[in-house]
Amino acid sequence: MKIALMDSGIGLLPAAAAVRRLRPDADLVLSWDPDGMPWGPRTPEDITERAIAVAEAAAAHEPDVLIVACNTASVHSLPAMRARLEPRLPVIGTVPAIKPAAAGGGPVAIWATPATTGSAYQRGLIERFADGVTVTEVACPGLADAVHHADDEAIDAAIASAAARTPEDVTTLVLGCTNYELVAERIRAAVQRPGRPPLVLHGTAGAVAAQALRRIGVEPDPEATTADTTLTVLLSGREATLPDTALSYDEGRFLCAVSPVR
Repeated sequence: MKIALMDSGIGLLPAAAAVRRLRPDADLVLSWDPDGMPWGPRTPEDITERAIAVAEAAAAHEPDVLIVACNTASVHSLPAMRARLEPRLPVIGTVPAIKPAAAGGGPVAIWATPATTGSAYQRGLIERFADGVTVTEVACPGLADAVHHADDEAIDAAIASAAARTPEDVTTLVLGCTNYELVAERIRAAVQRPGRPPLVLHGTAGAVAAQALRRIGVEPDPEATTADTTLTVLLSGREATLPDTALSYDEGRFLCAVSPVR
């Protein structure tokens, strides 16, 4: 079994780690685009062009399923990628976790890239799943790029800016960019208000990992082991090793420890 994941940057690490925990015996292909990162400020047409290139680089390794572990690419490019790759390669998109977040009653804030914030796609999800719930969309310029480069000072500045624009009565926060899951606890600390109930965070890594397995008819088996699983890393189509920035995060260190790049 081989599972591929793609993103503009290292935001695919949380979903890859989730896949690895559900199926330790799966080979992984991680494909991202340092040459074009970040995608958030790009036009939808440019995002789609780059997303298809990154997806096709992963597809060349003949995986059983491809996870688009990128909210921006899912918002703007999922139909084009599916038209190009399916049915020979199932494509799993990443949808902001607005439905489960709204089920708690809110108020809800959605942190996302500028390209996702205010998009017709995200607004449609809000209208469909959060009717009657107070939802605030918070654009987070620079945060995805700062996380990708493991730039702690820039991460703190971007989080502080977004937190200042997040209503104080928010009870639930949707992490609408997969990069943000790598700094989830830093976001929680910035948004949590003294005296308020514990903030609830909603990411997507576990959900998309489980959906990928369902799509190919495979059950989770966290105890499955094999001595020769592979981890292939593609940086704008070039085979490489995990960059040091990926190893700045728990998910990157976990992946490297359980399945060294080959």
